[in-house]
Amino acid sequence: MKVFAIKKETLRMALEVARDSYPKEFAAMLRAREGVITELLFLPGTIGADRSAMIPFYMKPVDFSIVGVVHSHPTPNLSPSQADIALFGRSGDVHIIVAYPYTEKSWMAFDRMGNPIELEVL
Repeated sequence: MKVFAIKKETLRMALEVARDSYPKEFAAMLRAREGVITELLFLPGTIGADRSAMIPFYMKPVDFSIVGVVHSHPTPNLSPSQADIALFGRSGDVHIIVAYPYTEKSWMAFDRMGNPIELEVL
């Protein structure tokens, strides 16, 4: 599924969860419908830590509407790390990083290789 946008409410939820989790990172799966990311899916057993978040992929349901992962950085750095890119390669085609201070301007979307992509906010 080609993803081209994210619902504003979904983006705001990701930013709010990041603020609530700070200074630890958080991670969740992204669910899309008709090319628009509409939902965050929190897998049981996901662990947020100071410099990483670990997702138990064995808990991921068989669900073709899952298109990628969102996770937070507790610093203003939006660039994906090598570990982030490894995660991207295992978990879909669209990935979002939200960074401190978790405002509607402190996020970016990436493809599975870590290249920036545009997502419209609806």
